[in-house]
Formats: sequence, structure tokens, C-alpha cells
Amino acid sequence: MAGCHPYFNLPDFTQPSPPSTPSSLPSHQRCRPSDVTKGLLVALLGGGLPAGFVGPFSRMAYQASHLPSLELLICRCLFHLPIALLLKLRGDPLLGPPDVRGWACLHALFNVLSIGCAYSAVQVVPAGNDATVRKGSSTVCSALLALCLESQRLSGYDWCGLLGSTLGLIIIVGPGLGTLQEGTTDLYTDLGYVLTFLGGLALSLGLLVYRSLDFPSCLLTVAFLFGLVGLVGSVPGFFLLQTPVLPNDPLSWSCVGAVGILALVSFVCVSYAVTKAHPALVCAVLYSEVVVALMLQYYVLYETVAPSDIMGAGIVLGSIAIITTQNLSGEREGQVE
Repeated sequence: MAGCHPYFNLPDFTQPSPPSTPSSLPSHQRCRPSDVTKGLLVALLGGGLPAGFVGPFSRMAYQASHLPSLELLICRCLFHLPIALLLKLRGDPLLGPPDVRGWACLHALFNVLSIGCAYSAVQVVPAGNDATVRKGSSTVCSALLALCLESQRLSGYDWCGLLGSTLGLIIIVGPGLGTLQEGTTDLYTDLGYVLTFLGGLALSLGLLVYRSLDFPSCLLTVAFLFGLVGLVGSVPGFFLLQTPVLPNDPLSWSCVGAVGILALVSFVCVSYAVTKAHPALVCAVLYSEVVVALMLQYYVLYETVAPSDIMGAGIVLGSIAIITTQNLSGEREGQVE
């Protein structure tokens, strides 16, 4: 399916870059980081770290004024709409070129579903666990989708990292699954973990679709479409399924504003990074969000971090480090050869 569509020609990251002789390159070019390294740095500093604050701030807004998840999603989408002014100034169509407009809207839909699942889950699941399960599932799904759709082979290190990530997720989620019959609260918690996993799956699908898009102002277009599709899908469901709440305290408004700004920065940086590096690697680096979320969960929200959560997060982070280090070392060896 991926090879049939002219706009779904995904680059093959399994093939090494063309060999170059280090001595024939100027010194400043030899020291210049590669595109993959640049993409991973942008994902780390601009994508993962700001995103680590989004979950705790969303939970703080819910605890302060019981702000519904769809209302928070609507507020976030509003921060994306001013990008239309930049597109107008550049003379680009708001919805992208007609021949790729459907794929751009599909990318926006996947991202809206991912964020909606995450905001709904964070109300019943600790912020650190929500970030861990979401990023872990997106990493595993990105690697498996690349294997199926792009026919990319996974090395032994990749399989080791994926199995380790799965083991870490089981350690985090497992204790909650054993209490499913004990009460309604535990049922909601387990449903929250299911939403978190579905959010990670939708995120990996969205990143895969974005890599197939190639047109001027692609990044600005998909950022605007996220806000537009999010509003169109969230507003009707919000008034049908939830009760509107108008926050009346400065803390809630501050959290909503912080969520909108930080999430927009993270969205742009992740979308840029996925054009430079493989989605599985980008999702792996985004695990910096887990560290930030766990720290805020313990020091700001005063929520208990269970030993199983720390153990599972440590196993997942170690597994992701194996994948990232192996790919970066392989890239450097290819450049030297």
C-alpha cells in the first residue's frame, strides 16, 4: 500500500549513507552534526522536555476546576489557529495542495485522536505513567509499522530494545490490571491505560503519515490543520458528552495557557524532527518527557511514585537508550567508511 501511492514514498533508513572520505572534507563539515543527530536533538530539547510539563499542567487544571478533557483540547487547538496568518503572508493555501490535502488532514486527525486520548487518560492515570505508556507504545508501534510498511529490517539491538520497552510497560501497567474487579476507580484507571496505549498508536501513525508529505510550508500547514480538525471534531462532542466549565482561578488559566504554548512548541519540533530521523528514534528520544513528568508528579503534584513505576520507567529508558545509541553509532561508522 505504501509503495502504490505517489505521496507515500518513504525513505529507506536501512541503507547507509553514501560513503565519503573524511580527509577530503573540510574540518568544519566533518564536525557538523548529521541530519539524524539534528533531528534527535530538536526532538529532545524542543519536543520531549516541553511535553513533560503538559501532562502535569493538564492534571493541575483538572484538579483546580475540573476542566473537561475536550475543553482543554479545544483551548490547545485555539493556539494553532493564528498560524493561518503566516500561511496567508507566504501566499500558501491553508489546507495544503489539493493532491495531498487528504493525507494532511489524516495526519491532523491522528494527532487529535492521540492528544484527546492523552488528555482523557491523564485525569485518571498518574502523569508519569501516562507519559511512559504513551511514548513506549508509540515507539514500539513506529518500529513495527516501519517493519511492515517500509520493509525495514530490525537489528538485534532494535529487537532487544523493543522487548525491553514492552517489559517495562508491563511492569508499570501490570499491578493495576490485577485490581480490575475491586472497584469502579480501578476500572477507570485501566481504561485510562487503554486510552494511553491508543494515543501512542495514533501518534505513531501520524508521524508515519507526516513523513510522506512533501510540499512548501508543510510544517505550518499541518500545525494549522491540527487546530482546525481538532475544533471541528471536539466542539460538537464537547457539548454532547461533557459539561462546559469556565475556570475562575488564575491557576487554571495559567495551566491552560502553559499547556497551549508548550504543546505547540513540542508539536512543531517533533514534526520537524521526524523529517530528519526515523519515527521510532524520535519517539525514543521523546522519552525525556517521562523523566520530567515523573519529577513533576512527585515534587509538584505530590503524587506517589510506586517502585514498580520507577523500575518500569528505568527499563524502558534503558531499552530506548540501546536503540538510540546503536543507530547513532551505526550512522557514525557509515560516515567514516
